[in-house]
Amino acid sequence: MKKKSGRYKTAHLIEDQYEPGSRGRVLRNLLHITRKREMDVIEAERYALVQMKLMGMFTKERRFSAADICTIHGEWLGDVYEWAGQYRQVNISKDGFSFAMARYVPKLMHDFENGALKKYTPCLFESDDEIVTALAVIHTELMLVHPFREGNGRAGRLLAVLMALQAGLRGLDFTDIQGKKRK
Repeated sequence: MKKKSGRYKTAHLIEDQYEPGSRGRVLRNLLHITRKREMDVIEAERYALVQMKLMGMFTKERRFSAADICTIHGEWLGDVYEWAGQYRQVNISKDGFSFAMARYVPKLMHDFENGALKKYTPCLFESDDEIVTALAVIHTELMLVHPFREGNGRAGRLLAVLMALQAGLRGLDFTDIQGKKRK
């Protein structure tokens, strides 16, 4: 993720600060990790551990909410980042694409909950096409809002796994996804 620039000063916000000694590559964290590779390993290890915990937290009949998505994010990264599970307060972009402005995230998540989440969860559809549509719509809309400072894609994948289990699937396999977070 590129460092953002702009006319608004947000360095006073913990989620917009980098760990001292990380050369601006690692967000400020509770573990004081300064190396990017080490942080990637910690996040990946916690991701694997939290997946099982989340499976026990949510029932097959659960209609997911915006608060549940915050819980998923917080359970995963709560021991790593002070702001885990909370909507971001900084504007972010990636590869030239700007995500929703931070000030709109709460309303967008409210709309997401009352729209797509209400329509597609619980994910108890009959056909594979309906299940795939539900997973795709939920993931796409969540990624467009990008409610968190970091970890949106992986939090979205955790939600997709939970929805797949609701649909009676054994889970989803993301091992072929390539990129920095999959090393």
